[in-house]
Amino acid sequence: MSFLEYTQKSTPSGLHKVLYLNWALIVLIVTVSCIGFLMLYSVAGGSMRPWVTPQLQRFVLGFAVLLVVAFIPIWFWRNMSGLAYGVSVLLLLLVEVMGSIGMGAQRWIDLGFMRLQPSELTKITLVMLLAAYYDWLDPRKSSRPLFVLIPVVLILVPTYLTLRQPDLGTAILLLVGGASVMFLAGVHWAYFAAVIGAGVGLVTAVFYSRGTPWQLLEDYQYRRIDTFLDPTTDPLGAGYNITQSQIALGSGGWTGRGFMQGTQSSLNFLPEKHTDFIFTTLAEEFGFVGAITLLGLYALILLFCVITGLKTKDRYASLVTLGIAVTFFLYFAINMAMVMGLAPVVGVPLPLVSYGGSAMLVLLVAFGLVQSAHIHRPR
Repeated sequence: MSFLEYTQKSTPSGLHKVLYLNWALIVLIVTVSCIGFLMLYSVAGGSMRPWVTPQLQRFVLGFAVLLVVAFIPIWFWRNMSGLAYGVSVLLLLLVEVMGSIGMGAQRWIDLGFMRLQPSELTKITLVMLLAAYYDWLDPRKSSRPLFVLIPVVLILVPTYLTLRQPDLGTAILLLVGGASVMFLAGVHWAYFAAVIGAGVGLVTAVFYSRGTPWQLLEDYQYRRIDTFLDPTTDPLGAGYNITQSQIALGSGGWTGRGFMQGTQSSLNFLPEKHTDFIFTTLAEEFGFVGAITLLGLYALILLFCVITGLKTKDRYASLVTLGIAVTFFLYFAINMAMVMGLAPVVGVPLPLVSYGGSAMLVLLVAFGLVQSAHIHRPR
């Protein structure tokens, strides 16, 4: 009996699939999303408009899509991986031609009812294609140079198109997310050590070249680095965002100022309080307790994804689930590090909490894939 026949005979069908959903993961996703609605209500000054209502509508749509994706067998999504990746790259190319511009960046395609950010979609389709590639490839060939070059090209194409928008945060997620799938698929650690070593060498050269005839960056770029390392050097300019963010984080204390009592957000000192910096609003209003609670919920979501990835016997399902887990981790880890001043401000949303239709829908589709792997695993 082939693996596919075994899978089809040992997995639920029809309405019985509802019983096999990972309900703990569903509850966690809904809980975190409700926290997001609550915070958007707060930063809007106690109003459903302009952020809560559209975000809630997108969540309902995305949750319906999650269920549809979950009930379709995982092997179908393996077969669709190449098409999904191709469509996302095509959309990235369309952004270059007809993309909407906002805040100095050209990242969106206006669909009328919402603005789609193709780079968000690419985070998942890239993981899908790399998982399908390594599912097809003989594991003994995964570290041969030719078979390493192919996924590297698949990663660099959307990364380059994303950097042109410009969107450094998403480009970083694409690079690290793609590299993670390669590592999980068994590519030899020496390749990653070489890349990391080259990166460390490049950063060292950048710092040592400052003030020399062979200076690698422009003076204004070095000033940006100085501001990141010490925002107080320019508190009203380049360091304003992170300075206000740190004030909000510190003022929350252990238990916070109370719901809708945050001064930094209500008085509009906090920049992008409904998107990239929404975590600081939560920390100011609910303090360390609220922040660590959200982090704990994220950790549980991550844990359930990893457990599903490790339990499934299908190589594609395992790689795509673990790749999604890594991508989800990068979302909240980079956002939290960014607003605390531990990483540069690169525009990565807080998953399921920040306002934004593309990120919400794409994440729910990704969790639909995790559920599909969970439902259709051999039993």
